Amino acid sequence: MKTSPRWRQAVVWLHVVSSVAWMSQALALVVLMASGAPAMADRLDSVLLAPMANVSAFTGLLLAGATAWGYFRHWWVLIKFALTFVQLYAGIFLLSPALRESVDTAAVSWLQVAGASSMASALAFQAWLSVAKPGKKTPWSPAAKPPTAPTWVFVAGIAAPAVDVTAGLLLGYPLPALSLVTLIVLGFERRRRRRRARQPSARSPRSARAGSHPTA
Repeated sequence: MKTSPRWRQAVVWLHVVSSVAWMSQALALVVLMASGAPAMADRLDSVLLAPMANVSAFTGLLLAGATAWGYFRHWWVLIKFALTFVQLYAGIFLLSPALRESVDTAAVSWLQVAGASSMASALAFQAWLSVAKPGKKTPWSPAAKPPTAPTWVFVAGIAAPAVDVTAGLLLGYPLPALSLVTLIVLGFERRRRRRRARQPSARSPRSARAGSHPTA
């Protein structure tokens, strides 16, 4: 099944936009916390930064898993993969709780400012990795390129974050539920594509007929 390039490009566009938004909002956090405005910083984190971080991470993971780039075939993709998870978990379990605590105490520590600065710097570094694509393939990279996923995967790459962001705004907190389900389904779809790529190609009817009538 041929993949529509327009839907794939749409996911790339969404990944770029959400990544830039995530980085710019991390820089805004630095300014707000350094200016002594933890309540505004906490509001920005929960309403804008967290949803954009989820969309950026989701679209990046989907593009890697749904195309020939893969998760572990290239060093630059693997580094982005690792940095994304570190940033997500640091934001969820360290930065966001510290911001909520700062709202109650009306005090911001230099560690919080340094954490937000590190997040923005890491995102800028990931943007460079996406452009430069440095390094060779990893030692465990398979010889054959995995085939590109069908169009419905990229359609889901647009629809899932749109639904999740809308639901999060209505509920009052980020909820990337459909994005997570889409990545799980993509994992099974990726395994199916890899199995089909490893299967020997069937002989064409013409070659089969030619083989059944050998010439003298």
